[in-house]
Amino acid sequence: MKAFLLAAGHGTRLRPITDTVPKCLVPIRGVPLLQIWLDFCRSHGIQEILINLHAHSEAVRAYLRESGNDHLQVTVSEEKTLLGSAGTLLANRDWLGSDPFFWVFYADVLTTANLTPLREIHERNSNHLASLGVYEVPDPRRCGIVSLDENGVVLDFEEKPEKPRGRLAFSGLMIARQQLLDQIPTDGLPDIGFHVLPKLVGRMSAVPITDYLLDIGTMENYQLAQKTWPGVQTSPS
Repeated sequence: MKAFLLAAGHGTRLRPITDTVPKCLVPIRGVPLLQIWLDFCRSHGIQEILINLHAHSEAVRAYLRESGNDHLQVTVSEEKTLLGSAGTLLANRDWLGSDPFFWVFYADVLTTANLTPLREIHERNSNHLASLGVYEVPDPRRCGIVSLDENGVVLDFEEKPEKPRGRLAFSGLMIARQQLLDQIPTDGLPDIGFHVLPKLVGRMSAVPITDYLLDIGTMENYQLAQKTWPGVQTSPS
């Protein structure tokens, strides 16, 4: 299978670190975040990865040239102008080829999640266009918040709600069918959370992530990761 690794953000909340270092190369206990993601993909049998880049893109290209990640096919998609997270998927539709499923990972998430339950629920629900990893968050106003039925079907999705209905949030881990791309607006800067997932209510599943998962998009969480990150775990494929 193939995976999109969304890494083109400026990382403004991690300044001053990201003034000179791409967000995807910030070190977590001495290991660049990008390397952690590459190891994670390898551990789950994902061999083809597309990384979108914007700020400090040459530094990321240099790292990929020098890191020697064997057995991985890494494609770089540089966005001179940001396309939006969903826009990136649409712009690289040809890269997917005929693969029926693909993964989407937000590169500022740090996780040891086992992807097998997420893949299995997606394969069982053949009429669903996407399946999401979800987890409890302390501040739901900063996240995409979901409501589920007893079978894990997503009944509601709202990105960064002013009045959240709960604390169960989209984790930044998603598996989708190619038909999801048909739901992406072709104008503006389409965002997965704002413009795509709300349209898929009733046609998405969700699986709670109980393993380590931390959004390191803030300096507070970045510092927390230095103390708590256990390292990539080998998961069943």
